[in-house]
Amino acid sequence: MTAGISAAVHDVDAATVMGLLPARPRLLALGEPTHGEGDLLELRNDLFRQLVEQEGYRTIAMESDCLRGLVVDDHVTSGTGTLDDVVERGLSHEWGAFPGNRELVRWMRAYNEGRPASERLRFAGVDGPLEITGAESPRQALTALHGHLAARVDADLLPCTADTLDRLLGADDRWTEPAAMRDPSRSVGQTPEADRLRLLADDLVALLDAQTPALVATSAPEDRDRARLYARTATGLLRYHHWMADASPGRLARLVGLRDSMMAANLLALAERGPTLVHAHNGHLQRNQSQMWMGGRPLEWWSAGAIVGTHLGEGYAFLATALGTIGHQGVDVPPPDTLEGLLYALPQERSLVDVRRLATALAGGTPPARESSWFGYSPLDPAHVAGTDGIVFVKDARRDPVRGGAR
Repeated sequence: MTAGISAAVHDVDAATVMGLLPARPRLLALGEPTHGEGDLLELRNDLFRQLVEQEGYRTIAMESDCLRGLVVDDHVTSGTGTLDDVVERGLSHEWGAFPGNRELVRWMRAYNEGRPASERLRFAGVDGPLEITGAESPRQALTALHGHLAARVDADLLPCTADTLDRLLGADDRWTEPAAMRDPSRSVGQTPEADRLRLLADDLVALLDAQTPALVATSAPEDRDRARLYARTATGLLRYHHWMADASPGRLARLVGLRDSMMAANLLALAERGPTLVHAHNGHLQRNQSQMWMGGRPLEWWSAGAIVGTHLGEGYAFLATALGTIGHQGVDVPPPDTLEGLLYALPQERSLVDVRRLATALAGGTPPARESSWFGYSPLDPAHVAGTDGIVFVKDARRDPVRGGAR
């Protein structure tokens, strides 16, 4: 069997990736089974550099706050801000602390130096302004959307003034109350003010759509893209807060589903821009239905990858990443009969696996699923392999890789 699997294994490079795919995708999704591992970030950086230089890719998207990501995009495109400040403010979930992410931003800025706007690399966050413990205030998105319209359309068409939004929003810490995730009664998402804001946000989005001809004539494409981002985020956040205040049994499943739905909307918008490399957890990018235990009950929802894949068909490609060991987290050599164990027996440190040849080598059998000794690592589900376009396998993950990522 090892010889058959070996025939399915290739080097991880852009040309080989493209050779595995039935068509050139608008979104190439590279999943990861855990966050923050230096080798995985290095591999992503190397692949993105090759996609830029060989395949004409111009955008990379990360599982990070979509609004904060604008700070990074401004830096890499125009040099706004310092690297230290940008990675701290522009990357959520503390991703800026990882050297591989910092190196990515540094390289993108260096690449863009002196290039015309049409050739510059772009950065995008695709996650909502959310954490697993709660959500941000909708203030930034709502006020930015209102400001965009107020500067370009007749004031009589606006559904409210900026002062009205400010009054209804109130203090931001009302929205970010940490206890609200576990206690719906602590959420402001179904207060009369929040209900009014949802209606106003809907009216603002409708006005943005209705004024498209005028806005095309008076706004730069970049400004229009950001206005649509503010619109998606404002309505998404208000919807998320509304359901945080819900006490029904489906509350948590709805919330995790809403998060992935917001990610999917951002990804579909990026697909309109041009070929994009997307980097996020396997669970967000997979085509299969997602499942997890949370709050003492099983949850099921459709991931961002499942939603986007349904819309784009062959325009969406997904490479799942699997790991052999994570020594510093106690994840040891995988059992030899698991999928990770079979790949671990091969000599390559990094490999790209052709899943069609792999299925042939396995002769239709499905290896047993690996169990992780560390909650932060999600082993690859063998039943999901057929839903991928390839597997990237890294034999041994090191937090601080020897090489420095994108160059």
